[in-house]
Amino acid sequence: MSNSFVDPLQESIAKFNQIANTAIGCYPLLSKAVIQLLNYSENATYLVKRLGTNEKYILRVGRPGYHTKTEVESELEWLKSIHKHSNIQVSLPILGGNGEYIQALNHENESYYCTLFTFLEGEAPNEENETELISQFEKLGEITAQLHNHSIKNWDELSRVQRLTWDYETVLGPSPKWGKWQDGLGMTPEREELFTKVAKKIKNRLEQFGKGSNRFGLIHSDLRLANLLVERDQIKVIDFDDCGFGWYLYDLATSISFIEHKPYVPELIQSWLKGYQKIRALSNEEKQEIPTFILMRRLQLIAWVGSRDNETTRELGSNFTVETDDLAKKYLLEGTI
Repeated sequence: MSNSFVDPLQESIAKFNQIANTAIGCYPLLSKAVIQLLNYSENATYLVKRLGTNEKYILRVGRPGYHTKTEVESELEWLKSIHKHSNIQVSLPILGGNGEYIQALNHENESYYCTLFTFLEGEAPNEENETELISQFEKLGEITAQLHNHSIKNWDELSRVQRLTWDYETVLGPSPKWGKWQDGLGMTPEREELFTKVAKKIKNRLEQFGKGSNRFGLIHSDLRLANLLVERDQIKVIDFDDCGFGWYLYDLATSISFIEHKPYVPELIQSWLKGYQKIRALSNEEKQEIPTFILMRRLQLIAWVGSRDNETTRELGSNFTVETDDLAKKYLLEGTI
């Protein structure tokens, strides 16, 4: 008997590949181009190469229902604002043949929002190179502070954009954007009890911390290593797909996504703070709350791993949840990680 099993992940990727090949037809400059899948996560991201030249671009095919068209437009407006008012290197959107930045393609009664971006050279930081990573986090801290200053300085303009809000309710509340941590892989009654205590402490701490204008605003909200490009001594920021309104310190928590349990993380945090405070001051109260944001992000990632099917979630598996136990216990006992 032949094996007729179809991997749902490969089936989904094949669908996105089909849409991506259609999308490049919306850009006259890509009349002769080939695509290569770079990453499949919330969206599918492709490297696009023009045949006969060395020109490269990035095409993003959005997952249906994840963002509205207006939300994507707001993301692109922020990118252009950052490019205009700072020296932070970001990918910029490119107009299609119809004069629009966003190409809406329909497939099986669903809308896929596709956007073409400029290509940036560089490689993601290497989490295995501890010394280099600690050094890079000082620069990342500076860049993050510049992003936050830009957000605060342009608040009148940016507060009107339509983006998600990343707060306790949308991250760990009853209807979280990335699913419930309770549905994470490797969950046991004991572990659920432990994480429930952590979530309760996070909620209480954040209620006390508040959402003052110097603490809460428009942030990248996904500054993990995969969304950074290093070229020589310069760090570039990509993938603003999850940008939204959240606590500024949440950007620090996202920068150590998936490596929160690594022994060198305290050094990363100190390096990040050194760079950040060259640009923007932080109070002791803010610094004391860093573990709260890290645990909030960690629980969010447990939910993400449990509710998504891609190469990253398959690789992390239930072990990612298990490795959270020590972080959770230390946070409850000492308020640290």
